[in-house]
Amino acid sequence: MIDPHLLRENSEAITALKRRHINPELIDSFLAIDSEWRSKRRELESCQNQRNELTPKGKPTDEQRDALKALSAKVKNLQEEVSLLEEKKANAALMIPNVPASDIPDGEDESGNECIQTVGDVPSFSFQPKPHEDLATNLGLVDFESGVKLAGSRFVAYKGVGAQLERALINLMLDTHTQKHGYTEVMPPHVVNSQCLTGTGQLPKFAEDCFKIEDTDLWLSPTAEVQLTNLFQNQVLQESDLPLKVTAHTACYRKEAGSYGKDVKGLIRLHQFNKVELVQLVTPENAEQGLLELRSHAEYILQLLGLPYRVVTLCAGDLGFSAAKTFDLEVWFPSQGQYREISSCSHFTDFQSRRAMIRYKNGSIEKPRYVHTLNGSGLAVGRVFAAILENYQDESGNIKVPTVLKKYMNMEKIDCPKITTNH
Repeated sequence: MIDPHLLRENSEAITALKRRHINPELIDSFLAIDSEWRSKRRELESCQNQRNELTPKGKPTDEQRDALKALSAKVKNLQEEVSLLEEKKANAALMIPNVPASDIPDGEDESGNECIQTVGDVPSFSFQPKPHEDLATNLGLVDFESGVKLAGSRFVAYKGVGAQLERALINLMLDTHTQKHGYTEVMPPHVVNSQCLTGTGQLPKFAEDCFKIEDTDLWLSPTAEVQLTNLFQNQVLQESDLPLKVTAHTACYRKEAGSYGKDVKGLIRLHQFNKVELVQLVTPENAEQGLLELRSHAEYILQLLGLPYRVVTLCAGDLGFSAAKTFDLEVWFPSQGQYREISSCSHFTDFQSRRAMIRYKNGSIEKPRYVHTLNGSGLAVGRVFAAILENYQDESGNIKVPTVLKKYMNMEKIDCPKITTNH
């Protein structure tokens, strides 16, 4: 949630919000409600003061009693109006995205994003590389038909060595982030309540992209960012405890509303997928450096796996709702001849912490301040799985196991099943 003072008093913030190409009525509506709320609150305070001044020390006269009765009724009505306006103002504020950082590029959509770094050499094949969905099927790693049978389209079942590879990737990521990068591992619930989703910005705007459990206030979590950030909901932390760094592996559940027709095949866009998430809570002064550090942690996994990738700065028009600045990491897919997003590393300023009421203090601060939150995938496991198949394939459709995964899988290569004939 944006600090209301920014919208009320800072024309630069409103100008910056326009870079996101949002509907200007969102801001106009908020400012109109806010203005009415402040006017009614002043009127309420004036009536309350009048009532206090009229209240006699002794027994009131009939005239005083009538005047107090009228003022009390007016105060009650004004209190109800102010309360209703406060609710409308809060709801209006929840629909306004974060203010984009000043150092990100302009642009209306992903075409305005800027590649700032390319890492690793794109592999060269003497044959036409197969798409990961064909490799996964031929090797018996993923059963796409069973996923559809069990749950419908965009669900899959990993089997045998496929399940082992998925698990190996999860363990590699968690081991690296906890042992090398200093994150504390968390194993949270896979369901969250509406307050948590509101805290990180998924609700109310993106309810249509989340799975709700009928007749409850629980939702299947779309990302462990929700759980990890809301661990600290309604807390006042000590500055000496910052930065707080937490990580978790969870399944993530998304309806992928509006994506039908895109990435119908394969593992790129599923309703359920595994992800290892990274979240940091930092002071505002350390946020920029913290974002670069978090990004380097996600990049390190790609470097360990020897996967070619690039770093992209998102333009203002392509930012996620809660983010002020985002770096996307995109990994190379040979069969598509393009890079695909595998992690978004974002700085949310105090946007999430205002919604979730996460603050910190120290001895020199008169009152608690809002933390800044950072988050990134470290990484999206299914997409890494797919990228390994494509980048490590040979002409026979076998997959060389990346060196760093051999200790987790106890194998050098994933071979195509041998076809035998009976005589």
